[in-house]
Amino acid sequence: MSNSTKYIFVTGGVTSSLGKGIISASLAKLLQARGYSTTIQKLDPYINIDPGTLNPYEHGECFVTDDGAETDLDLGHYERFLNVPTSQANNVTTGRIYQSVIDKERRGEFLGKTVQVIPHITDEIKERIQILGNKGTYDIVITEIGGTVGDIESLPYVEAVRQMKWELENDCIVIHLTLVPYLAAAGELKTKPTQHSVKQLLELGVQPDVLCCRTEHELDLNLRRKIAKFCNVNMNAVIEARDAETIYDVPLLMQSEELDKIVLEKLNLPTKSTPELSQWKEFLTRLKNPKSETTIGLVGKYVELKDAYKSISESLIHAGAANNVKVNVRWIHSDKITADNLSSEMEGLDGIIVAPGFGSRGISGKIETVRFARENKVPFLGICLGMQCAVIEFGRNVLGMTEAHTTEIIDDCKYPVIDMMQEQKEISNLGGTMRLGAYKCQLTPGSNVSKAYNTDLISERHRHRYEFNDKYLAQYEENGMKATGKNPETGLVEVIEIPDHPWFVGAQFHPEYKSTVANPHPLFVAFVKAAMNKNN
Repeated sequence: MSNSTKYIFVTGGVTSSLGKGIISASLAKLLQARGYSTTIQKLDPYINIDPGTLNPYEHGECFVTDDGAETDLDLGHYERFLNVPTSQANNVTTGRIYQSVIDKERRGEFLGKTVQVIPHITDEIKERIQILGNKGTYDIVITEIGGTVGDIESLPYVEAVRQMKWELENDCIVIHLTLVPYLAAAGELKTKPTQHSVKQLLELGVQPDVLCCRTEHELDLNLRRKIAKFCNVNMNAVIEARDAETIYDVPLLMQSEELDKIVLEKLNLPTKSTPELSQWKEFLTRLKNPKSETTIGLVGKYVELKDAYKSISESLIHAGAANNVKVNVRWIHSDKITADNLSSEMEGLDGIIVAPGFGSRGISGKIETVRFARENKVPFLGICLGMQCAVIEFGRNVLGMTEAHTTEIIDDCKYPVIDMMQEQKEISNLGGTMRLGAYKCQLTPGSNVSKAYNTDLISERHRHRYEFNDKYLAQYEENGMKATGKNPETGLVEVIEIPDHPWFVGAQFHPEYKSTVANPHPLFVAFVKAAMNKNN
């Protein structure tokens, strides 16, 4: 085993959704600022191969990497904080682990042995954890284990951690994120859930080195002492993780708690220089002191679950800070939009985003929304299906093709302006027909997109299987909707615009996947700027 790389495991206890991903990303940010090359991976205990086929109601958005991996939304946090792309190796699921082990067994690689959870499954997990470390590009790999200690499905992962702590000794530590709830009736914070959670970990053979305690109130010295005593950790390794105003405050809160310093000490690594995080602090200053406000409508069919559009809402935060404006997002359910209530639903919006998605539910509301944005000159950004809805709406209401549609919804529609490409039609496996990951796109000089990016050749991430039907392109361009971005190899339309509209852009790709704190996405920055200028 390579031991030049150090490994940090982040586990969770008491309850899920405590913010392991944000703590992991914040710690990685601090270690990166101290000069250590750091990456983060997520181990997800569910048996799906990846979140690609999961309903967003189940697991929030599906985040896509440059190499086409459909991954957990926490990878979005990792990229937004670290400004470093992730890959297939950064997200591992139980489904993938078992599939790999079963494939090996079928190929006879275990030489007729009985295949068991220990050692075969745990060995596979350890191998996946160390893929990133063995590349030699990272000093530190942070591995976040999904779910909560005590979940049956995460037991093999905890066992793999126990083995790695034993095998790698000083190169491996465990941070346990837990909850210290406040009981209003008693007027005090309670440490018992944390004690029980650590006890469960100990029963599985894992002693945490650092405890991060999620809390609404300050953890005083007495409480820290009590937690340290009952959980066998140093008092300085009991970290207060207080509720923050924004997720972007967390790295600075963790820095004030000296989490990065404690971690480096435990890994026997020099602290190097103190992180100065000036760019991060500038971003927070702009975020918290906007000069004006603007209201953007986000129209989608999953708006009751904000995590379904996590990357879009975070991209708007980045773009707002870049423009010194507070972006107020109004979440609008596409299911509820009709021609009759359209103008009241859209009232007061400075800009409109029609969100991506699959399937027929809510599509008529999205098409009505596009019509409103086009006719009323409201700045518009359509993403993936949102772009396709813009094409359908234009076909119906400008080109007179009232039955224009996508073959995703109506297979034999009269005007299939959005269709599946011929070579994809032969593929039966649901994930196989998708265009996934990064593809190049050539932009038309002078267009809104080319001005936004300030370049004519870009690379963006995709996640879709239907495309603009080239057969209709000349008709669209003659009537005022231009294809201002195309794939240079295939000629597929990637971006559409209406030049005689103040700002109307539809993108077949997902720009939201690439927006980070350090590099707010140019398309969102330009869109927010257009929304700010709407009334000027």
